[in-house]
Amino acid sequence: MKENILIDKSIVFAARIVKLHDYLIKNKKGLTIAKQLIRSGTSIGANINEANYGQSPADFITKMHIALKETAETEYWIKLLHLSEYIDDKMFDSLLADCLELKRILVASLNTAKNNQK
Repeated sequence: MKENILIDKSIVFAARIVKLHDYLIKNKKGLTIAKQLIRSGTSIGANINEANYGQSPADFITKMHIALKETAETEYWIKLLHLSEYIDDKMFDSLLADCLELKRILVASLNTAKNNQK
């Protein structure tokens, strides 16, 4: 069940990232950061989805680790956008909260998967 919640949350988050990317491009703000953000922010859900079709428990864990790394990278870009004053406090707080929630669920899912392998 956690993976379904994770997929749902990751796709909603990715849609928010797409909208932010479009806003940044339209307003010609942080174009380089916007490109990095769209890659990492949408990759989270893609890797989670791919993990659910993994060939083995080890493959599942590998893909979930990649999703976790992409979450950490996305967190970095969100923080940089905020510090560069490309997004306001409200947008930052909301995006960061969603990103950190995904990170917590990913860590919990990874820990469960690793414990189930033992």
